[in-house]
Amino acid sequence: MSLPDFPLRTARLVLRPYTAEDFDDVYDLHSRPDVTRYLLFDVRGRAQVREALAERIEAGQPGRSGERLLLALAVVLPQAGRVIGDVVLFNASPEHRTGEVGYIFHPGHAGHGYATEAARAMLGLGFEGFGLHRVIGRLDARNAASARVLERLGMRREAHFVRNEFIKGEWTDELVYAMLETEWRSKGPG
Repeated sequence: MSLPDFPLRTARLVLRPYTAEDFDDVYDLHSRPDVTRYLLFDVRGRAQVREALAERIEAGQPGRSGERLLLALAVVLPQAGRVIGDVVLFNASPEHRTGEVGYIFHPGHAGHGYATEAARAMLGLGFEGFGLHRVIGRLDARNAASARVLERLGMRREAHFVRNEFIKGEWTDELVYAMLETEWRSKGPG
């Protein structure tokens, strides 16, 4: 495993491990119904956000093996001076070297390509840092904005599962996108 020193800088963003001082920004993100609408979890209260933040702080310490959450990074827009998003890399299948990328962004910063930029950095960490063979992205099929992010990353849609998950009181469709390490290398990181 060869991970860069943090913080990681992209063209416009800083990706860094979480700290306890990020609580207010994470609470603002996780307590919004418009953010959690298509996520597996519902709006979170302060105690739930403290738990989620503690998990993210721990996941910001690379080098742990066998963990479900490989890496979680806060996305900071330098001129805003606050956390505007969350990017994660899950260990979907250690045996098959498969990861899963995920992201959440504050609606006040939507439409600027920040999710694509941050998720691209996570793909790079997955393939080049963690040595993954394959990275997937799973999402609620109604979340068109998230599907566009994965498509801009060059991931291909591999599956559309019809009403396969019962989430928040309703059956939902799920889309699965994927990219292989060889595809990442042939497309280049940008």
